[in-house]
Amino acid sequence: MTAEPIPAKAWFKILAPYREPHTARSIFEIAVTVTPLLALWGVAWQLYAHGFWWAALLLTVPSAAFLVRLFLIQHDCGHGAFFRNRQANEWVGRIVGIFTVTPYHYWRQAHALHHATSGNLDRRSGLGEIETLTVDEYKALPPLKRLGYRLYRHPLVMFGLGPAYVFIVSQRLPIGMMRQGWRPWASVIGNSLAALVGLSALIWLFGLGPVLTVNIATMLLAGSAGVWLFYVQHQFEEASWAREGAWNRDEAALAGSSHLHLPQPLRWMTANIGVHHVHHLSSRIPFYHLPKVLKDHPELRAMSRLSLRDAVSAVRLALWDEASGRMVSFREARGRV
Repeated sequence: MTAEPIPAKAWFKILAPYREPHTARSIFEIAVTVTPLLALWGVAWQLYAHGFWWAALLLTVPSAAFLVRLFLIQHDCGHGAFFRNRQANEWVGRIVGIFTVTPYHYWRQAHALHHATSGNLDRRSGLGEIETLTVDEYKALPPLKRLGYRLYRHPLVMFGLGPAYVFIVSQRLPIGMMRQGWRPWASVIGNSLAALVGLSALIWLFGLGPVLTVNIATMLLAGSAGVWLFYVQHQFEEASWAREGAWNRDEAALAGSSHLHLPQPLRWMTANIGVHHVHHLSSRIPFYHLPKVLKDHPELRAMSRLSLRDAVSAVRLALWDEASGRMVSFREARGRV
């Protein structure tokens, strides 16, 4: 006899035991992420200074991978998931934000809005989100705005220019929160000043050329990888979107967030963020507990599952088709009534 599927709303309670962080494990995860990152940067700076600029640039690839992992530690801190103590999460999140050039409190507020509205067609804030139009909305646009949306969705913009804009421009101002008092401003200005002081100290120690070349290349590569990960977490063919009356948070988490099944060591390097449907069900679960969730509850493994090939193919998807209930490409949307 086949077991009855567990209702989406029941999973939050089932997953409660996994929400307890272990302080020693969290500190260990920080150490095995920060230490290799700093070592790679140090070697790359020395290589650049001695004329081996090509070798220094090669090292920015693994450096970017560790920087992505460090951001995902900041991400868990933002959910209050990495330490039991609230202030420990806050301070680690702020300090990590200097490395990732991501203002902790500003990002945390924008990300909380993402979790509260993900998959809801009537509550697309655009703040910290990948803008997604329905087929009908896209067809109703004037030609110039259609072109703008197509350019925005082009991979070179989405994963190239887009991340650079986010880190260099949009996170230097509290866009979307400028009228919400002094806290968003303090977050972005404080982060920018701390990053500038840190960068200045590194330039004084290692030189302008090595630091700017290595660190900017690392940041841009990490930004592109991070945006791609965020993209495939909700932009896949079988994703779920619904209007306000039909939208349910738990159902949207299970059906609207992917399970990106990456091979090792990519799973480790991306801090299990591919288990995104479970993360949206219960964001207080530390990333190092997510594999145990899948082990203990194998029924979650197949839900919204994407292979690496599926995730790469999903880049072509750009519009939500309300008629068929799936994401489609511009080509597929052409000719639909």
